[in-house]
Amino acid sequence: MDIQTHIAELRQDFPILESQVYKHPLVYLDNAATTQKPWCVIRKIEEGYRHQNANVHRGVHFLSQMATEAHEEARKTVASFLNAHSPREIIFTRGTTEAINLVAFSYGEAFVKAGDEIVVSEMEHHSNIVPWQMLCQRKGAVLRVIPFNDKGELDLQAFSNLLNDHTKLVAVAHVSNTLGTVNPVAEIIRQAHRAGVPVLVDGAQAVPHRAIDVQALDADFYVFSGHKIYGPTGVGVLYGKENWLEQMPPYQGGGGIFSTVSFEHTTYNELPYKFEAGTPDFIGTTALAEAIRYVEGIGMASIHAYESGLMRYATEQLMQIEGMRIFGQAADKESVISMQVGTIHPYDMGTLLDKLGIALRTGHHCAEPVMRHYGIESTLRASFALYNTYEEVDALVAGIRKVRTLFE
Repeated sequence: MDIQTHIAELRQDFPILESQVYKHPLVYLDNAATTQKPWCVIRKIEEGYRHQNANVHRGVHFLSQMATEAHEEARKTVASFLNAHSPREIIFTRGTTEAINLVAFSYGEAFVKAGDEIVVSEMEHHSNIVPWQMLCQRKGAVLRVIPFNDKGELDLQAFSNLLNDHTKLVAVAHVSNTLGTVNPVAEIIRQAHRAGVPVLVDGAQAVPHRAIDVQALDADFYVFSGHKIYGPTGVGVLYGKENWLEQMPPYQGGGGIFSTVSFEHTTYNELPYKFEAGTPDFIGTTALAEAIRYVEGIGMASIHAYESGLMRYATEQLMQIEGMRIFGQAADKESVISMQVGTIHPYDMGTLLDKLGIALRTGHHCAEPVMRHYGIESTLRASFALYNTYEEVDALVAGIRKVRTLFE
């Protein structure tokens, strides 16, 4: 689909975009935090609760069988979307954060000991820092950090120098939620694998914007959240290579993860169920699958091309504003612009833009090390999705200019 030609029609799929905020049309530019939902996803959730609401996997009755089939079909949809080798490699979680915590705990229990090292990057979201810190504290391991330069690009030579016999895992964002940098994860994985080290990729900010092939990347683990790709909140995905997942112990105990239970001994279920304790969000997984079908219907290549053009236009227009400073000038960027305007505090700018109907994010974006790198406390962040328009970029630029006049 040529999105630019069909943008008005496409926007009609998202009912919230018709909203008025303080008597202004909503300009929603906080998509890195969460995306809006198309009608097909909203209706899929309603349909699930109305017509197939029954617990999955162990029921013999019709509704349970129907819910189970829909849930497992959703797993196949996700596996196909990521080009996983098998649906057995797809673990449903509550989101990216839980998926990372699952690996940090389970992989850590199996493979990390005192003196080992975990490598992350300086530009990570807190969710890809703190679980590894907790692992290091539990095990007596050490956290190592890949630095980035002022353009917002990782120092690959420094990364190479960090790899050694003590390195047990590398965890890195595919796309920075603050700088928009698209990290060279394929090269990072190649270098790590040459050293015999597995890699987890945080794909939360990549999956909505570009096609992902986990086999081509050769990622050992890849994680993302449903709500950032037009799906529901509270559901996410951990892809893991089968050989790693087979060696890892369960993350939580509960129904569904076992084959047999006695007071003396429990045997665990096969993949993927040994990592899915308790009742899964089977309504959420089917809605996530619907969101995936929606973006696939548009075409990930079309989405990437349209959003890339929108990003270039937004960057060019914003840089014409006096006092504008954009953080992150990497050669390869995706869908995020973090900025400050003169001496105006980002919170003040964001609050006043909200009165014009323009929704952005202000703060450190759960990436305080990035802020410290640049010697700042916060930024104003605009983040784009497939339904944003060039006219909305113009509204943002006009809004910033208007707010600037209040501080002159």
